[in-house]
Amino acid sequence: MKILLHSNNYAPELISTGKYNGEMCEWFAARDHEVRVVVPQPFYPQWQVMDGYSAWAYRRERIRGVEVWRSPTWVPAEPSTIERLLHLASFAVSSLPSMLRQIRWRPDVIIVTEPTLLCFPQAWLTARLSGAKLWLHELDFELDAALQLEMLSTGSSVRRFLYRAEYFLLQRADRVSTISEKMMQRLLDKGVPGDDSWLFPNWADTDLVQPLAQDNEVRRELGATSEQVLVLYAGNMGEKQGLELILDAADQLKKRAEIRFAIVGGGPARKKLEWAARQQKLHNVRFLPVQPLERLPLMLAAADIHLVIQHREAADLVMPSKLTNILAAGRPSVATVDPGTAISEILNGCGCGITVLPESASELASGIVTLAEDARMRKQLGRNARRYAESYLKKDKILIDFENRLQNLVKVRGK
Repeated sequence: MKILLHSNNYAPELISTGKYNGEMCEWFAARDHEVRVVVPQPFYPQWQVMDGYSAWAYRRERIRGVEVWRSPTWVPAEPSTIERLLHLASFAVSSLPSMLRQIRWRPDVIIVTEPTLLCFPQAWLTARLSGAKLWLHELDFELDAALQLEMLSTGSSVRRFLYRAEYFLLQRADRVSTISEKMMQRLLDKGVPGDDSWLFPNWADTDLVQPLAQDNEVRRELGATSEQVLVLYAGNMGEKQGLELILDAADQLKKRAEIRFAIVGGGPARKKLEWAARQQKLHNVRFLPVQPLERLPLMLAAADIHLVIQHREAADLVMPSKLTNILAAGRPSVATVDPGTAISEILNGCGCGITVLPESASELASGIVTLAEDARMRKQLGRNARRYAESYLKKDKILIDFENRLQNLVKVRGK
């Protein structure tokens, strides 16, 4: 097949959408598919264009068998809601010529990942002019999240217009997929026919990420001894994620010398979090920047407890990508989610972790203490987590299924 991906994130970004897009496209290329991607310069999660790239240049490169077409993109250093929209719009405009140039290549299928839906119109136009099938993959419901988290404040008439525009776009995709059963239900609620919607979950590299010894170099860098309990949050640090909750829990537990906290990653909120930790004199919290891929297994293994922080309003609008690798590493999680959410069903239903009510520092601190004081429970939850990853999250199994669905869709085109 000739596969064209249009997205706002791609390798060498190491987390979230860029990570999954890169792994998927490289997997397809290794199986002798022709793969092209039209993407911006890599910038996430630091919100800074990576060294070796220019924000204002078009560029073509080849990464592990994938032909990468990069377009100019404005990247704000500390993105507000308006600046995020301008950032997305800048890529939507600049990438249109690159997308239209793919018409002569005649892709069999065009995959668009949300975020962001602003990539969809040019992908739809390219599909119509080239005869390609169009597959939209919803990694999160960005419009729902923006409105419910009040990142986008609008009146009721504007909300209705935005949802009608979203409905119009969804109806023009040949297939729409998303990453959890709860999000699948939301697709149906948005009017996507059941026959046109598919479950395409995130995966874990269970060969790369495995249960390893905890007492390693990363753990020592994070300031934890083998006798202490290390509590880790690793991932993006966004303004609306509510990560201050971790600091508040750490403040409640700062007299517990056996419990240490670490926050690893980058993002717009990182400076504010570090400043807040200094103001609160949280000597039990240490920060580390985004770690290279080769250190990922050590970082995940270093922690005794992983944190998955969710706003109540964001439940089942997004599925944190960090969770799959936590499970593969065989480590337990404490997640701030309500009962009945997708994360709760995984952690509680399969015995991979525990959940506490969202947006409560005392609840989070209590959940951490529960696991910190019970090494046997942590070990059992970790074993269950690894077992779940091996049963449901293997990369090859998930991508082979997706490949078959793409091939079946392309066959429809040929009739």
